[in-house]
Amino acid sequence: WGDVNVFGNLDPAGEYVVSTRVRCGRSLEGYPFNPCLTEEQYKEMEQKVSSTLSGLEAELKGTFYPLTGMSKDVQQKLIDDHFLFKEGDRFLQAANACRFWPSGRGIYHNENKTFLVWCNEEDHLRIISMQMGGDLGEVFRRL
Repeated sequence: WGDVNVFGNLDPAGEYVVSTRVRCGRSLEGYPFNPCLTEEQYKEMEQKVSSTLSGLEAELKGTFYPLTGMSKDVQQKLIDDHFLFKEGDRFLQAANACRFWPSGRGIYHNENKTFLVWCNEEDHLRIISMQMGGDLGEVFRRL
């Protein structure tokens, strides 16, 4: 990771940078890439991720939303927040990366909506930190 304290605010006066986002994709040890996952593995991974994220506290505390069985109200809220991911495009479908959709997939975000985790979208995990303004240091440290 290096020294996260070397990153600061890229626009302290707030004149140029509207928002800052840092994201990374991770794979869970012991599981193949998405095209090779079974439905049971998708569900198992979603359970592990959901369980782990439920233990987060303070700034990272939030809610996990499984895609399976998601209500229309929750779905609309996540769409309005630009958090909801959709079934993959034709390239991901051709690569078998969308099998068993939406089983084993979910979205987590903290209460401030500055920390987001996508479970089994394209990567096993996509972890995103974001906020308004140009404070790259704060955004990066949140990861």
